[in-house]
Amino acid sequence: MITEGKIRLRAPERSDLPNFVRWMNDPEVTAGLLVLLPLSAVDEEKWFENMQNRPQAEHPMVIETLNADGRWMPVGNSGFHNLDARVRSAEVGLVIGEKEYWNQGLGTAVMRLLLHHGFETLNLNRIYLHVFANNPRAIRCYEKVGFVHEGRLRQDMYKNGQYIDVLVMSVLREEWKP
Repeated sequence: MITEGKIRLRAPERSDLPNFVRWMNDPEVTAGLLVLLPLSAVDEEKWFENMQNRPQAEHPMVIETLNADGRWMPVGNSGFHNLDARVRSAEVGLVIGEKEYWNQGLGTAVMRLLLHHGFETLNLNRIYLHVFANNPRAIRCYEKVGFVHEGRLRQDMYKNGQYIDVLVMSVLREEWKP
């Protein structure tokens, strides 16, 4: 478990799958994600089984926060994928599925924690991400924690009847400020 203050990242359990399905079927939650089709519980169960065959460093983590009564509540998930051990780089992503936790700085705090984990535990040199250009809230979050713009993939995504530019952003170990 990775913990800092009122945030912790933990391994997903089968009991988390109903939350994942609910989040991935909410159009507001998936507006900035590559999710294009409805997700069934069976689909998520298959994903969970296949995820167990991936390297542990690429397993997603459940984002939890302490609620008002002092209990940990799952609010999203995050993690690294496309790890390249030779060049020590990985793609990072996160989603806050519980909308009442949006616009409270949680995404920024989680991304700081992920950067720390990526650089200090996984020994990465470069952490990168892709973000839709029409997602200013996410872009601000990433800029706040030190991501810089590397490029724009013009009309790289087609979603909801429109083409969307995709921005590539990254942080290098030497630029990161813990």
